[in-house]
Amino acid sequence: MTQYIGAVDQGTTSTRFMIFDHAGKVVAVEQKEHQQIYPKPGGVEHDPLEIWIRTQEVIAGALTKASLTAKDLAAIGVTNQRETTVVWDRATGKPLYNAIVWQDTRTAEICNKLAKVGGQNRFRKKAGLPLATYFSGPKIKWILERVEGAKARARNGEILFGNIDTWLIWNLTGGVNGGVHITDVTNASRTMLMNLKTLNWDEEILSIMGVPRTMLPEIRSSSEVYENAKGVVDGVPVAGDLGDQQAALFGQTCFNVGEAKNTYGTGCFMLLNTGHKPVQSKNGLLTTLGYKIGNAKAVYALEGSIAITGALVQWLRDNLNLIERSSDVEALANGVADNGGLYFVPAFSGLYAPYWKDNARGVLVGMTRYVNKSHIARATLEATAYQTREVLDAMNKDSGVKLKALKVDGGMVHNELLMQFQSDVLGVPVIRPTVAETTALGAAYAAGLAVGFWNRVDDLRANWGKDKEWIPQMPAKKREALYRGWKKAVTKSFDWM
Repeated sequence: MTQYIGAVDQGTTSTRFMIFDHAGKVVAVEQKEHQQIYPKPGGVEHDPLEIWIRTQEVIAGALTKASLTAKDLAAIGVTNQRETTVVWDRATGKPLYNAIVWQDTRTAEICNKLAKVGGQNRFRKKAGLPLATYFSGPKIKWILERVEGAKARARNGEILFGNIDTWLIWNLTGGVNGGVHITDVTNASRTMLMNLKTLNWDEEILSIMGVPRTMLPEIRSSSEVYENAKGVVDGVPVAGDLGDQQAALFGQTCFNVGEAKNTYGTGCFMLLNTGHKPVQSKNGLLTTLGYKIGNAKAVYALEGSIAITGALVQWLRDNLNLIERSSDVEALANGVADNGGLYFVPAFSGLYAPYWKDNARGVLVGMTRYVNKSHIARATLEATAYQTREVLDAMNKDSGVKLKALKVDGGMVHNELLMQFQSDVLGVPVIRPTVAETTALGAAYAAGLAVGFWNRVDDLRANWGKDKEWIPQMPAKKREALYRGWKKAVTKSFDWM
């Protein structure tokens, strides 16, 4: 019997391949970064061909580390940075343009024009999303309008669109030699082009956006065999596909209504399971797909998306040279007892939930001669916790469910200072699982269920284990005073552009 499941975890700054055993334990991991391309202020791009090369390299590397071959894998799942948009030539496999990353703000003008009829929430009832630069639909429109001949070629079926999951699965399953052009419901729900109820592309929105259906992938469930892979993992079923945040929800086994997780990565994303019916937000959250396993009913979620969290630590490292490694930020922040009155609002790409202000920009406020680089480091970490509190407040209002504890995952959960402050600011326990990288684990679970490696969703709960729990220690009066300061600081970032 095959012992293992593989997962491609293609993120904003790097790609990795993780191999898991039946207990959900990590057997091997290989990871490589890819270039971040900034063509102008607000612009963020990736090279899709570089990402595909890195994907093949990390798959081969992880198999070598574990002394395994493709025959040892029962299936492969894919999870990905969502909304990042690729358009490529069906015949050659070459992208028409660099991938436009989810953080990119170049489509602000397109979104503003679309909002002139029906406002920012024009498509929210159908798609669950406000008009914002975050999502794929306006990015496709931008490429079709700016790349010469793209519109006509799209209508003729010569070019294809996909978020990164679609791009990778197409290439994994053969590319120009018969690769399957598919996506799953979770990634489709991030395009602003899918109808939440029908789980299919919405013809009215496609017409308004000017996106031909011929270039769009087929929408499938998150867990089924799409096709067998070719190349580096020849013959292995590609059988799972989830956007990264939904994969983390699944990997955290948040299968019951009211269960939530928060992932701390480049950005920060909190998802709350709302069951089999979409819940429309009145407080700035997104209505999205949580997951769909085979022929079972789709599960929906409310999501609070924060654009910049871990990326802010990278900015301290790469742009300001305050630290040599991202992990150094905790020691630097621990050099002071508090933030010294300093707040850092990282609206580098505008503000996401619950504000959705594309024209906001980052601000440091409360500076005095007393402030030093340790205060800046501390304010950087605290910004993540405050933004999470704002999202949680909105979720409580929308769902009517008061969260009792928060499951956390992602790279930043190993920062003890941040996790304790997060618990203090929320006033609830924060729990880190044994396997903190639950994004890849969720994709592995979806693929494993599709091929019978695991039998039932409920069986996966047995694999979840608690690694550490942080309990609130801050007095309520101090918590609310600090939070009022944050709310005031956020207003200083509004309407900058």
